[in-house]
Amino acid sequence: MAHSHRPAASPLTYLLRDMSRRPGAQLTESLTFPAPVVLGTDVIGVPEGNEVELELSFESVSDGIWVSGTVKAQAVGECGRCLDTVRLDVDTALQGLFMFPDSHREEDEDETDDVHEFDGETIKLEEVVRDAVATSLPYTPLCSPDCPGLCDQCGARLRDDPDHEHDAIDPRWSALQNLRDNEG
Repeated sequence: MAHSHRPAASPLTYLLRDMSRRPGAQLTESLTFPAPVVLGTDVIGVPEGNEVELELSFESVSDGIWVSGTVKAQAVGECGRCLDTVRLDVDTALQGLFMFPDSHREEDEDETDDVHEFDGETIKLEEVVRDAVATSLPYTPLCSPDCPGLCDQCGARLRDDPDHEHDAIDPRWSALQNLRDNEG
């Protein structure tokens, strides 16, 4: 088992020179820390400072270091229909290959998303963790699958008033309605 060292500056930075160029060397880590930045999207994400749990496995391979594991946290956002606060538990896998700069790999252009550069000493997991969380979150979060949203005319919460409706006026008569409203 190799020894890892995390600099105090970031819980997502690992010094792994002991594993470098030693195929087969392995290390596992479990840690809980406050999110250093927002993890997610503009619509929903794990807020900065919220607790994040990581279970990580590092394995030295001939081309670099293979990292895999899971990330758990709670994301907070806004319902895309009614704007209420949405809280979602994140429990998703993460993975990535941190390759030495001198490693040459034959890969399709589409398969390079999980490949990162490894200088032989330091691995920074910020991007891998951020991407794993962001891709696990819904594009449009909902407080519930059947959320009715807001009234498109007045903004009333339709969940609070399921029978909510407006008297529909034929637009051809709206000028007369305006006259009546102004005189009354």
